[in-house]
Amino acid sequence: MKKIFKWLLVITIFWGLLTLFTERAGPAYRFNFGLPTATQKALIVYSPDPIYNLDEQVCIAMAKKLNQYNWRVEVSTVAAVDTTTNYDLYVLCANTYNWSPDWAITRFAKTHNLSDKNVAALTLGSGSTTRAQHRFEMILHDQKIKLLDSRSLWLLRPNDEARIEEKNVDVAKDMAAEWVEVLLDGIDN
Repeated sequence: MKKIFKWLLVITIFWGLLTLFTERAGPAYRFNFGLPTATQKALIVYSPDPIYNLDEQVCIAMAKKLNQYNWRVEVSTVAAVDTTTNYDLYVLCANTYNWSPDWAITRFAKTHNLSDKNVAALTLGSGSTTRAQHRFEMILHDQKIKLLDSRSLWLLRPNDEARIEEKNVDVAKDMAAEWVEVLLDGIDN
């Protein structure tokens, strides 16, 4: 019995340390796409995953697609967000840790007044994001945020069963870029 307790304690400590490592606020990065004179602006916010940067890759793919429609796009980590600018579209990209959206992006959603803004939610994970996506949507709903759409993309689970021969990350980036057109159709101009 003592041996089982020791192993449970070791696993719990390891899980706790891993959670603190992955959930900590990441570094400040900001990428800008498009001309500063563009009439429409978008902010895509994420908290960088310290293990794999699917979040950054997907966010940049969305920014490039928005840029094709002549939008000025800022892709920013939570730590680097410019809070002085108003945007026509906000995309909040949450990583899934412990079956929940990451702490940094949920804290961002709770502390920034996005109630009258066009907001889209993207939940990323290795393959099990149903609970995290639902929790993320509920957090946004509780903040009275107008949610245009919510999607999930995965690192390991196939994002499109018809494209399993392709690299899953490439499929995720393509799907995120295609999603931009859906979002643009739902924006109040």
